[in-house]
Amino acid sequence: MNSALATAALPADVRLMNVVSALLVAALLGTAAWTAVRWAVRLPAFNLRAIHVEGDVSRNSVASLRANALPRLHGSFLSMNLKDGRAAFEAVPWVRHAQLTRVWPMQLKVRLEEHRAAAYWEARAEGADAATEAAAERALVNSFGEVFQANLGDVEDETLPVLAGPAHAAASMLQMWRALSPAAEKLGESIERLDLSGRGSWRATFGSGAVVELGRGALPEVAERFGRFAQTITQVTANYHSPLLSADLRHVDGYAVKLRGVTTEIPGKPVNRKR
Repeated sequence: MNSALATAALPADVRLMNVVSALLVAALLGTAAWTAVRWAVRLPAFNLRAIHVEGDVSRNSVASLRANALPRLHGSFLSMNLKDGRAAFEAVPWVRHAQLTRVWPMQLKVRLEEHRAAAYWEARAEGADAATEAAAERALVNSFGEVFQANLGDVEDETLPVLAGPAHAAASMLQMWRALSPAAEKLGESIERLDLSGRGSWRATFGSGAVVELGRGALPEVAERFGRFAQTITQVTANYHSPLLSADLRHVDGYAVKLRGVTTEIPGKPVNRKR
């Protein structure tokens, strides 16, 4: 009788017991191997020996990275979770993105991308209009239109506009500011503040203090409206030899302006000059 016939001759319960025993032995061996691996990767021999930081580091010094990121790193060269390590570096102020790579022997390479501040951000409370001051503390908007928190003192020497609008509107507001700024610059002005009400109405405040009500609409519509205003307002201010105080572009057939020291008031009925 050959071995195959002998095996086939075994009772079913014996064959089942043999299979279960083999599985148990395999599970025990696997558990032992996994335990040994986990023990080995925690040996001092696998501790990180160096961390090399590359990329944008203009806002963070070695000391700040050491103080803010290193306490959050856990594990050895082999056991460290790179996703958790990335989160540790991205929790450091001014760091937008971090990429971590293991480098043999026992080193970690970290490439950082920092936020580039493009504007201040004031989140407007729901239901507030453009004339209502935002109650929330200021944050910053980066060049991608993302809101982030950082020490505002780090940018006090930089000339940044203020964007104030509903939550999650920072990206569209930065895009609008960029679209309107060239026309403002042709007037010798800068848009120091751009407001967006909860109802979608835009308002720009120039560096000179002049306020321009832009009205509602998507970027192309508002930019075209403001462009027409910028092309003609200099004729008005030159004609009256007076600077602009405010303008209202929400009229269908033109715009209303208020000039310093100029009035078109008719007795008993104040009227703004339209263009």
